[in-house]
Amino acid sequence: MAAAFFSLVATSTYAISVNSPVPYSVTVDWMKSKTQTWPGMFEGKTYWYKLDKKASLWWSADGKKWAAVESESWADKDGKWLKINEGKLVWSTDGNAWSEVPEWKWGGSDGKWYKFDDKWKLWVNK
Repeated sequence: MAAAFFSLVATSTYAISVNSPVPYSVTVDWMKSKTQTWPGMFEGKTYWYKLDKKASLWWSADGKKWAAVESESWADKDGKWLKINEGKLVWSTDGNAWSEVPEWKWGGSDGKWYKFDDKWKLWVNK
């Protein structure tokens, strides 16, 4: 009986068609950011951030006029501070103790996930 059940489950898994009522999920892959910018919060206001070719951090209130960020850090959606230090993306909750960000990804203030690759190119997962 167990073999018959397994056979039925395996067969039904492969028999799904476009018009099938069987629920399914769609996974969105990471896509390279077209703008290479991401949002972050500072003192309750949204700013746009980007990296230059040397991985230095820049910010803008309007996405047009950019200035270097002296602290070289920005906040994620949970209020953790992130920055690039010694060639790694690190974060901190208090600004004193820093640790490497797993997989170099973080949640943006817009609810999207962002990550850097090893060449500091920005990727987004909507």
